[in-house]
Amino acid sequence: MNELLTKIQHTTRHAKQAGALHSLTTAQEVIVDHGIPFVVRILEQLDRKENYQAKQEKAKVNPFLPYEQDLFVCDLTPHHVCLLNKFNVVDHHILIITREFQPQETWLMEADFTALAHCLQRLDGLAFYNAGAIAGASQPHKHLQLIPFQSNGETFSVPIDQVLSQLNDRMQPQQIPLFPFMHGIIPLPQDYDGKILFDCYLALLRFLRFIDGPLNPGWQTQAYNLLVTRRWMLLVQRAQDQYEKIPVNSLGFAGALLVRNQMQLSLLKKLTPLQLLASVAAQGDLSQRAIAPFE
Repeated sequence: MNELLTKIQHTTRHAKQAGALHSLTTAQEVIVDHGIPFVVRILEQLDRKENYQAKQEKAKVNPFLPYEQDLFVCDLTPHHVCLLNKFNVVDHHILIITREFQPQETWLMEADFTALAHCLQRLDGLAFYNAGAIAGASQPHKHLQLIPFQSNGETFSVPIDQVLSQLNDRMQPQQIPLFPFMHGIIPLPQDYDGKILFDCYLALLRFLRFIDGPLNPGWQTQAYNLLVTRRWMLLVQRAQDQYEKIPVNSLGFAGALLVRNQMQLSLLKKLTPLQLLASVAAQGDLSQRAIAPFE
């Protein structure tokens, strides 16, 4: 039995009994755009989460320091712990938190990817990082997230997988012609660790010209979303956190969108999901992005 999954399941049962876990129920609809079956969740309870976070921000409370003991799953590395996501839509949604405070708008470092690799090797799913408020981050304390593909009989999918057959097998940054926004994606090898994930991240940062040399710890130069599965890593440069009051975080670029009500759903259908993503992401001449060699 997977030890990490066992701990997550045990903590989930405990957190529900203790009233520490607040699962947000949703209705959902599929909108197909250029062959991608975008899953759109209508989350009318979103105000509940936002009100909670606004009270914390006003009181200058960091919910991760100290974290709620009822949400604690396990220690991951000397630098990271694993918690349940307090406001989850999918069961077993976990957070990978730095033990000491680090800002969400600082670069990810190799230690972050070591913790991520530890989880992803044990729990197949979609990991992601909202790099700052413009990228959809709701907490200032550095944290990655991971949603398992299989949870309590439910399946969480990545709709953009429908078009990732266009990826070549070379382990180097490339682009999906269908995506109308600044991005880079790189296939991952079957055997990877934190260093390999970190090297891929560096390659994508150079590909999008976020950096042109070594990565020094500190504040990031651009807001972005990072998505990682066992097969690929995707980085998207962001320009704004929402469009027409429809918020977008990393999950939007995986093909999982969120609206507050039927009015926003109707607007999204008219706009189309890919155009929504293009409206919140950075734009540029994609044809001028030279392939950066993997280092």
